[in-house]
Amino acid sequence: MLNITELFETHGNEHFLKFDDIPSERRLSNRPDLNAFLLLDKLVPGSADMISAAKHDQIYLSVDPDAVTEVATEEQIVDLIRCGVWLDTEYDSFSMFV
Repeated sequence: MLNITELFETHGNEHFLKFDDIPSERRLSNRPDLNAFLLLDKLVPGSADMISAAKHDQIYLSVDPDAVTEVATEEQIVDLIRCGVWLDTEYDSFSMFV
């Protein structure tokens, strides 16, 4: 199983918000935020709203990072980072700026 914290620490600075680096054949949308939502839903399907909370300029996503690590590849985690997803360790949640 992947260590999600280590992956975000390792790849975060290099790949954060570099959506254009995701090959077109792996994109689920041409919009970075929507691509992240669709990829997360593909990895961990659910029926709840994708956005679980918001504060100031930040949204929190309802997908459990531990559930993602059970099924995601490192490449998929890097793609999430390229879409602007980051791991908020304070709340153990995926987050994005708006």
